[in-house]
Amino acid sequence: MDSMPKIADAARLERLQPPAGKIRMVLDTDTYNEVDDQFALVYALLSPERITVEAIYAAPFHNRRSSGPADGMQRSYEEIMRLLDKMAWPADGLVYKGSTAYLDKSRQPQQNDAVTDLIRRALASPADDPLYVVAIGAITNVASAILQEPSIIEKIVVVWLGGHALYWPNTVEFNLKQDVVAAQIVFDCGVPLVHVPCYPVTSHLATTVSELEAYVSGRGAIGDYLVDIVKGYHDDHTAWSKPLWDVATIAYLINPEWVPTELVHSPILTDQVTWSVDHSRHLMRYATYIRRDPIFRDLFAKLATASGK
Repeated sequence: MDSMPKIADAARLERLQPPAGKIRMVLDTDTYNEVDDQFALVYALLSPERITVEAIYAAPFHNRRSSGPADGMQRSYEEIMRLLDKMAWPADGLVYKGSTAYLDKSRQPQQNDAVTDLIRRALASPADDPLYVVAIGAITNVASAILQEPSIIEKIVVVWLGGHALYWPNTVEFNLKQDVVAAQIVFDCGVPLVHVPCYPVTSHLATTVSELEAYVSGRGAIGDYLVDIVKGYHDDHTAWSKPLWDVATIAYLINPEWVPTELVHSPILTDQVTWSVDHSRHLMRYATYIRRDPIFRDLFAKLATASGK
């Protein structure tokens, strides 16, 4: 990636310090893909003491809940709007449609409103106030913005939930495997990156229908909706739990002690969707554990406060 700016190691390490104060962020989300994105989005909006959500971008996805990446992006956009409506949260100027296809070997960036807005916000960020780009889906929009305007890597910190732990046999995880090229770009380009893996890290961030009924049901229209979508995700709730993976990214920004991390060399993501190691590569921050209980305690308390319960 010869066209990318070269960030000095010291500057990258400074960017990778866990956030200590209030930060500005944008959220890139395939919201309709599952049920955890919805919780992450609500959690971010209900945490103004630590986070200012400047924009929300709809990301593509393709599984049984969509007919293709473009349909997945559109359904995610509609889900974002549905959530904001249930929260009575103004949507004007906040929500942007993203990519309708994944990247291929040509590495031609997708052109869309989300990419344009991300570039604009990143370039406008002061040197001492980077924009946090929190991605909880296929990272197509973020990679496209970096390809289109490489200088933004000097202005942002990417926090991405995707792939598995670096010692896992493979990294064939939904967010990553949908757009391997985009993920390779993000790991290779040198952007300050906080990598939050799925197995076996955020897989610990599980809840149950019983817990949600006790602490989320009745917390306004948004609380009831969150419980309903989890119930509808699985037919049999007996001895069943649901990881809310994406919530981990927001928890890291609210209290980094809840998501312990360490500095490691950025891995090489192979075309076979496995990790390879090169200790000469730049450093990134890497989540190693999840402290589940304080995260859910904080989320449940904020839902209760927002609903007046």
